[in-house]
Amino acid sequence: MIASTNLQSIGFIFDLDGTLVDSAYQHALAWQRALQCEGMSLPLWRIHRQVGMSGGLFTELLLRQLKREVTADQLERLQQSHAQAYEQLNGTVRLLPGARELLKHLIDSKIPWAIATSGRLATARHDLAMLAVPERAVITRDDVTRAKPDPDVLLVAAARLDLSVNSAIVVGDSIWDMLAARRAGMLGVGMLSGGYGQDELERAGAARVYEDPGDLLQRLYELGLRF
Repeated sequence: MIASTNLQSIGFIFDLDGTLVDSAYQHALAWQRALQCEGMSLPLWRIHRQVGMSGGLFTELLLRQLKREVTADQLERLQQSHAQAYEQLNGTVRLLPGARELLKHLIDSKIPWAIATSGRLATARHDLAMLAVPERAVITRDDVTRAKPDPDVLLVAAARLDLSVNSAIVVGDSIWDMLAARRAGMLGVGMLSGGYGQDELERAGAARVYEDPGDLLQRLYELGLRF
């Protein structure tokens, strides 16, 4: 985890929702409920296509699809409504298969890792508690000016791990993770567990694609890791 002092040869930067935690669809549903609170409506599948990017950019794209303008106050209410709706859905969120085991294996193998999410810490706390991950191992939207697909959270994570950008492996479930990894100059690895297809992830820059954390754990050798 984030405790290294020397430049490491390789390390992992994980997305959270849809990558380690099975929460991508709960976030989509929470956004749908937030929009409904403001008298707006979009099909759930359209909302899901944007999950994984910065909340501000996310709402901008959704509102463009609605072809309407909103005030700054409405945008703030949307963010708050989403956080409240997601909290109500916390009971349905589960860890993805192999998530804890993968992180433990990396710790045991002395391979550094961190979590970098476009979400805010207040929203992520429940999921981090399930993973038993300390908050110091996590970079969130609160720590940067711009979130994914901008590379800021990934660059902060690499700096905390003392990793050069070409030594970092970014693991994420969305095209926004892969685009952010490319912009940061890092290797992108995709997960199917967030709902994006293999071809979409590969077109966005994923060098390899796995089903879930458990699948990645069984096939870490494909990334050239030696234990």
